[in-house]
Amino acid sequence: MKVFYYALFLFAIAACSSVTTSFDYDKSADFSKYKTYAYTEHTQKLPEINSLDRDRILGAIDAEMAKRGYTKSDSSPDVLADVFIKTEEEMTATATNTGGYGRWGYGYGWGGGTTYVDYNKYTKGTLFISLVDRGTEKIVWQGRGTKTLNENVKPEKKEANIKSAVTAIFMKYPKTAK
Repeated sequence: MKVFYYALFLFAIAACSSVTTSFDYDKSADFSKYKTYAYTEHTQKLPEINSLDRDRILGAIDAEMAKRGYTKSDSSPDVLADVFIKTEEEMTATATNTGGYGRWGYGYGWGGGTTYVDYNKYTKGTLFISLVDRGTEKIVWQGRGTKTLNENVKPEKKEANIKSAVTAIFMKYPKTAK
């Protein structure tokens, strides 16, 4: 069941709602010294999702890293990129009242009101992208994107929205010297 929710996360990237992003970073880190990157062993496999979606996410991250002047290097990278996916099931409830105060025959009185409750279950997915300084083994930057999941999307739309979500996550990445 857990794998199902992880898969739903990727489908959510293509949902109509926007991605909510946040980030954190080590203010003492010298980002200008980072020139190369590689993926952690976990990220290369991302067992929680299928290989199509893994490749879409990694391709989008590769594009964002290239925009910032990074080169991929499996031999001696400056930073390691680690990806983690988390899902949570949530529910909203909306109550609607009908009936109530009204006129019955002669005089006034209370009518029989009814309350209807509409429950909406949905899954939210969060994509975490962390960059770890290879020398110190400490996280120097982490971006997060959260979105409501939608499983009914076409592959083209999913790919476009994964790219868009990863771009949004990297928006506040610290400026580096290229």
